Amino acid sequence: MRTFLTLLLLVALATGGWLAWALWMPVTPEGQKFVMLRPGYSTRRIAIELKSAGIIRNSLAFVLWHRIHPKQSLKAGEYLFDKPAKAFEVHARLVRGDIYVHTVVIPEGYTMFDIAQAVQDAGLGSKQEFLEVAQSEVGLISDLAPDAKSLEGYLFPNTYEFTRTQSMKDIVAAMVKQFRQVAEQIGLTANLQKADLQNPEAQTEIQKAEIQRNVQKTVTMASIIEKETAVTEESPVVASVYYNRLERKIALQADPSVIYAELLGGTYAGALHHSDMRFQSAYNTYTHAGLPPGPIGNPGRTSLEAAMHPAKTDYFYFVSDGNGHHRFSQTLEEHNQNVARLRQTVQRK
Repeated sequence: MRTFLTLLLLVALATGGWLAWALWMPVTPEGQKFVMLRPGYSTRRIAIELKSAGIIRNSLAFVLWHRIHPKQSLKAGEYLFDKPAKAFEVHARLVRGDIYVHTVVIPEGYTMFDIAQAVQDAGLGSKQEFLEVAQSEVGLISDLAPDAKSLEGYLFPNTYEFTRTQSMKDIVAAMVKQFRQVAEQIGLTANLQKADLQNPEAQTEIQKAEIQRNVQKTVTMASIIEKETAVTEESPVVASVYYNRLERKIALQADPSVIYAELLGGTYAGALHHSDMRFQSAYNTYTHAGLPPGPIGNPGRTSLEAAMHPAKTDYFYFVSDGNGHHRFSQTLEEHNQNVARLRQTVQRK
């Protein structure tokens, strides 16, 4: 009997020592270790993944520790391990759901092609996958822009934090949601919301369609404004130039529209040349009068507000002053003089 108790004590001590070694001895990962724990993983699978990555010493000990804490659930997600940690501390992190987030910065004016690259650079998926979703999930804004061929213009510029457990559609939907919030705040969709509250009679449907067209036109105009100036106080003036040209049925001749046309065609080489102005595309505002068929980028709040509330001017032209601002003019003669000044400024630099 004494021998049995002695053996039992030795086993208990050995087990306790093993658990202490497995759970309380910190493990130092080799550099930065990312571990992806997907939804549906069992505790055993999670423990194996952690052990394989060199984050814990023993998978069985980890499972046993979890079983004596039955009310705690382990959260799926991507985890970054870059500091020494004990197994029970790792377990606590998984219980908290201290997952790694990828930051994606989308500046104003980024096209869906730019955003796709930013998403890929953040390690959230391929740019091709992003573009496929941005071009196919137009249902996300069909109530605002039923004629949209893509989500271009409605992927709102912002700083986002995403996880790798989110799908590409989740990522795109978050950007569209941000657009909707801003559009509501500035009153862009206010009339559409009012129309939805009315009875769905024929006249109301016609009115709603007109409001939707105005939303699309505003976002398209805002995307051009965004590309043409980064100076906040100039945005309403730039807007006035384009609205004045639209009213007189003068071609907008916006260089960014040509760039976008070539981006869609896959031919943009990084710079515009005189021959590019004849590029055949409905988005080319040199060869096609009026607004392009849709936005040529994703405008921020300032440009959206400028498109909604343009300044009242008699300007029909503008050109860079070479110092980050623009010179505006009423006549082609004045415009040519401003262009000559720009060339002199460039030559002096």
